[in-house]
Amino acid sequence: MHDIEPYYRWRDNYIASEDERSPFFGRVYDEFRFTNQVYNYFIHPQWDDFGSATLYLKVIYTDYELGYAIIEMLGEWNDCLSNDIMYLKREVVDALAEEGISKYILICENVLNFHGSDDCYYEEWYEDISEEGGWICFINTLSHVWEEMRATQLQHFVNFGEEFNDINWRPFKPKALFKSLEKLVHGEMRRYLRG
Repeated sequence: MHDIEPYYRWRDNYIASEDERSPFFGRVYDEFRFTNQVYNYFIHPQWDDFGSATLYLKVIYTDYELGYAIIEMLGEWNDCLSNDIMYLKREVVDALAEEGISKYILICENVLNFHGSDDCYYEEWYEDISEEGGWICFINTLSHVWEEMRATQLQHFVNFGEEFNDINWRPFKPKALFKSLEKLVHGEMRRYLRG
């Protein structure tokens, strides 16, 4: 797992540790010491710890003008035992929301497992942003991960699943990815309202 780095090709345009409005402003990374772990496996030192014991992230792009953030995730998402969504909501999302972020793209291809509990924090997150036209989208989740998310009833607050998988997002510039997913989200919302 130590070979899995956060996506770095947008670093010419955005670095969270250099963004004064980011919850990770001022973070310093040691490229030679690996300290964070998922289970017994060390992970690359560029991943950011936000309070979870098994889930890490990297805010790889934020656009305050359009109000969106792209966040890459790594590890096991465990709401059941360690309430990871609470840490994500309180330590990252709330700070970004204070800066006007209302649309969230979470890249979940490196989320290896999901253990759901209840949907309260997801509902709170959705309610906090929905009046401003905000939305939450998880892309490229593994099938067993989104099945567990669906079993936890997260689809009422988060866009994820087959329509949001197999997205080749790396060739996109951040704004093009955002615009493409926004169209997909609004199409998905229309289908949900009709169904």
